[in-house]
Amino acid sequence: MDTMTLWHLTGWEFAALALAALLVGFSKTAVSGANTVSLAVFAAVLPARASTGVLLPVLIAGDVLAVLTYRRHAHWPTLWRLFPAVGVGVVVGTVFLVWADDAVVRTSIGVILLFMAGVTVWRRRRADVDGPPDAVTSRAGRAKARSYGVLGGFTTMVANAGGPVMSMYLLSAGFRKLGFLGTSAFFFLIVNVSKLPFSAGLGLIDGRSLLLDAALVVFVVPGALIGKWAVSRIDQRLFEQLVIAATVVGGLQLLLR
Repeated sequence: MDTMTLWHLTGWEFAALALAALLVGFSKTAVSGANTVSLAVFAAVLPARASTGVLLPVLIAGDVLAVLTYRRHAHWPTLWRLFPAVGVGVVVGTVFLVWADDAVVRTSIGVILLFMAGVTVWRRRRADVDGPPDAVTSRAGRAKARSYGVLGGFTTMVANAGGPVMSMYLLSAGFRKLGFLGTSAFFFLIVNVSKLPFSAGLGLIDGRSLLLDAALVVFVVPGALIGKWAVSRIDQRLFEQLVIAATVVGGLQLLLR
């Protein structure tokens, strides 16, 4: 990592990172997938590969706050079905990062996000969205969980962009607002913590990047509080539309950069 870059931030650049950190907190407790904007900001201010290492601890701080807020609403059968496939995706993503350049990473993730958003919209138009989130117990549901899990692990490893993929999975499985937030909170806390040794091994996290994280984590807290306040005022239909819109915006900004 070009750690010297982290110590030559202008005031405006640090302000942009702070705003992105605040948005991370908001996305973790309100509209999952909105942190793709944070991903773009970090990648614009910092070197693209270094930005993923700086962003990861900020995301973990947001995950901890989300777990504290929605821990009673997690659907653990879904989580246990996802984790093995996610592990495969993380390993594949680590190998991919060894040789892929920034342009290949951005294009790959952007295409995946837009495809997932399209599939989710199509499926939800055909499905009864008021049903309980028990589709994962069927054979088709297990296959879907594995495919989304691998894609989620891959995208979260290479670009910290697993949020939109898993958001699309949870929406397609019929999760309501609080179940969605509680399940995704535990999912990303566990997955992001498990990524730490991989990121450190790739040289994406070091002492200087962690010092910058210490300054940015302060801004995650007010973002999470704003998200907690906002989510109770967002109805289910609007919540789903915002999640899908955030995913589409994230995919497009990756493809158009």
